[in-house]
Amino acid sequence: MDTTQPATPLLDALRAAVGAANVITAADDMAPALRDWRGFYHGSALALVRPGSTAEVAAVVAACAREGVAVVPQGGNTGMCGGATPPAAGRSIVLSLARMNRVLDVDTVNDTITVQAGCVLAVIQQQAAQVDRLFPLSLGAEGSCQIGGNLATNAGGINVLRYGNTRDLALGLEVVLPDGRVLGGLRALRKDNTGYDLKQLFIGAEGTLGVITGAVLKLFPRPRVSVTAFAAVADPRQALALLGRLRERAGSRVSAFELISRYCLELVLAHIPGSRDPLGAASPWYVLTNLDDTDAQSGLRESVEQALADAVEAGIVTDAVIAETEAQSQALWRIRESIPEASKHEGLTYRHDISLPAADLPGFIDEGAKVLAAAWPGVRIVCFGHLGDGNLHYNCFVPGRERDDPAAIAATDVNEAVYALVHKRRGSVSAEHGIGQAKVSELPHYKSEVEMDLMRAIKRALDPRGVMNPGKVLAQD
Repeated sequence: MDTTQPATPLLDALRAAVGAANVITAADDMAPALRDWRGFYHGSALALVRPGSTAEVAAVVAACAREGVAVVPQGGNTGMCGGATPPAAGRSIVLSLARMNRVLDVDTVNDTITVQAGCVLAVIQQQAAQVDRLFPLSLGAEGSCQIGGNLATNAGGINVLRYGNTRDLALGLEVVLPDGRVLGGLRALRKDNTGYDLKQLFIGAEGTLGVITGAVLKLFPRPRVSVTAFAAVADPRQALALLGRLRERAGSRVSAFELISRYCLELVLAHIPGSRDPLGAASPWYVLTNLDDTDAQSGLRESVEQALADAVEAGIVTDAVIAETEAQSQALWRIRESIPEASKHEGLTYRHDISLPAADLPGFIDEGAKVLAAAWPGVRIVCFGHLGDGNLHYNCFVPGRERDDPAAIAATDVNEAVYALVHKRRGSVSAEHGIGQAKVSELPHYKSEVEMDLMRAIKRALDPRGVMNPGKVLAQD
């Protein structure tokens, strides 16, 4: 418990805004909010502040603006790039949205759900299901990540292939600006052609332009039938060939299409209790795919079975299994979602969240393996991800580099090698995890000067004092 309760004009103003119990200053109580979940980034803060309404967020931000104190918005703190961790130096507060966790409205005619930013993603999914609808955003951290953070990072997840990124799922946004004003944009309009689409400035901005406090999100008809399949393939080219076969048979009903290397599966089998190999013989690569249909009599399962049979006959697939029950489907997806956690047990991971046109990924994977093996003999590559939408998590362990070695953590040589291959193919060095502080120094090398100038101009226009989440996305001047 916070028993010290230091008194300063700012802390007094914050307590007046949100209540003394929601301004936390004791070091032990603040500690979880001052580090990222990977343990790579650690910061400091004057306080952890927990507002309960948009008005309270506005009062907190306005008070900090008057004092020149930085505001670091934080959702579930599940990000991969340190975007919600305060800087180690300087004066800042961490602004937690956890208390703002209400579902405000569900509209089954317009197919929308209006929520506060602190709503946990799984809760939104459950609320949609209760009214026979689907909110399709789905990712490994959905039981703890918050929708405000998903919006701030433009989270992707497994269903982008069919439904798009978080950016595509938002109709309206409420945002507290850096001076404390509120942009009240909780409109459930599917058409609004009245100038700039201001909400898109804040989606993917990682809290550097304002604090997202609420959103109107799209809902979709709930699927009546879902088919999950796990297939063995020789290489990523064959995986793409399988995607083509599935699309020929099932069209847009392919909602997720994931690539998993054998090494990834072995990591899960070694470190995640209760996991098992879905197939008998080992294969270099696997595909995990999910298909949905709103018509229970559509014959979707038969279409998938036939597509897999055709792929086996054509030499594209060597073995496959289709989940017979929901429990089996969940077990297959647990393999995919457990790869990041399993990797943590192996040691220091150099993580790369890259995207390319899907057709370019096999060549990138081949060349990446050769380049990294030549530079770092014995390197182990953890390659998996959303092959269908062109997003791979291309991570690796380098022999001799350990998590307790600051020099190894700070090294950028592996990142530079991977990003050079991506940049050569005109890809992106951040597909869905954002920039945070992990890639802030690298971004100017992979964005054009015009793009960087425009981003800096937007930042100066909305946050001239640089108090919103400093040191993230754009380097401080």
